[in-house]
Amino acid sequence: MTYHNNLFRFLFSMDDHLVRIKEAESIKRVWKVNVLLVLISLILYGYMAYLGMGTNILSPEAQTLEPLAYEQQKFWFLVGRGTVGLLFALFILFIPSVYFSLLVDIPYRKMVIMQQVVLFVLLIERAIWIPLAVFNGLDWYVSPVSFGIIASYLTDIPWLIYFFGAISLFQIWVIWFQVRYLRNLTEMKKQWIWVYVILFHFFMWALTALLAFMDQYILNRWF
Repeated sequence: MTYHNNLFRFLFSMDDHLVRIKEAESIKRVWKVNVLLVLISLILYGYMAYLGMGTNILSPEAQTLEPLAYEQQKFWFLVGRGTVGLLFALFILFIPSVYFSLLVDIPYRKMVIMQQVVLFVLLIERAIWIPLAVFNGLDWYVSPVSFGIIASYLTDIPWLIYFFGAISLFQIWVIWFQVRYLRNLTEMKKQWIWVYVILFHFFMWALTALLAFMDQYILNRWF
């Protein structure tokens, strides 16, 4: 049986597609969807940079720079954020796919399909960040759909705020989806699937918090 990958149909008929993916011997159009999602990520991150999201660290230097130097810095910031968008999409598509494929013994291409759905949902979350930042001045880690806004009232420790800011309603949906996907494609015990998925996301939240904490140094040195 050949499964023809279609991200949007999958989202609206998940049960049917999970059965077809499990039984599929070959899968078509995986790379086409990958390329489309990577392009969307590049455009989205580029648009966020164009709107000035994340330039608060550069703003204090704006008044001391010559016009040409300032435009150059804005250009490299745009390039840097585009690179972040590219790396983000590639990481979400392929690294978790390797991790879960090795743990649960499911073919790698089937894992990539799972991660395509995950990336699409995470890109929707980032699109929601845009009006929150533009109209309300809220950074991603204090988004109303994340736990960072609660953490900001309980602690002043930046890393903890970033950590809980990385945990959002979208992330919780992703965990649920990955567990459901893996349960349908493997005979592994349910509790072990939950452990593997949650451990992976815990590592990702910690890594996200670390990168956010270091962001000012990355901007100053690279972008």
